[in-house]
Amino acid sequence: MDCSFRFVSRFSISTIVIVILLSSFTFTRTEAYNAIDPKGNITIKWDIIGWTPDGYVAVVTMYNFQHHRRISPPGWTLGWTWAKKEIIWSMLGGQSTEQGDCSRYKGAIPHCCKKTPTIVDLLPGTPYNQQIANCCKGGVINSWDQDHNNYASSFQVSVGAAGTTNRTVKLPKNVTLLAPGPGYTCGPAVIGKPTKFITPDGRRVTQAMSKYT
Repeated sequence: MDCSFRFVSRFSISTIVIVILLSSFTFTRTEAYNAIDPKGNITIKWDIIGWTPDGYVAVVTMYNFQHHRRISPPGWTLGWTWAKKEIIWSMLGGQSTEQGDCSRYKGAIPHCCKKTPTIVDLLPGTPYNQQIANCCKGGVINSWDQDHNNYASSFQVSVGAAGTTNRTVKLPKNVTLLAPGPGYTCGPAVIGKPTKFITPDGRRVTQAMSKYT
């Protein structure tokens, strides 16, 4: 697997588009190629939905736009390298596989202090207060053609020791996506148009502060 990151990821199995959404700008697109499904793609969006005292909260969503290939058990694994000294304070709908060395923190202990975190989906049956929409499927995602209602997987991450404005937040580097099969190679991210979210009752629309793809 070869990965040149551009948040437009090039995965050897299919096209992966990585989008990270921030306040007023968006990093968009990572592309990948799959000989079996040459026109398919996986798009990953990173929407920054709020700011915290030392960073931000983001919703990361993976969309499987491959036509014929679902992500099967044991599911997806997503990784990246932080651009600065960011840490993960907490997560919903997913978790890092290792905490890393958080010894410099004497009060609240972060969820993950690794420079290169590895994230996996939570399992079905996860308590409701640890879930968000489209999470907790054990990393299994159907394709768009197979199931229009079940082709996405999401988790929420609270990032600390990061920027607190669109100008100071830095894109993660070296994004990798692992899943059963031949594997993926990825390229860098680009800024995309901020995502809009509709409330369950359909009466209000909110917008991400920023987005990377």
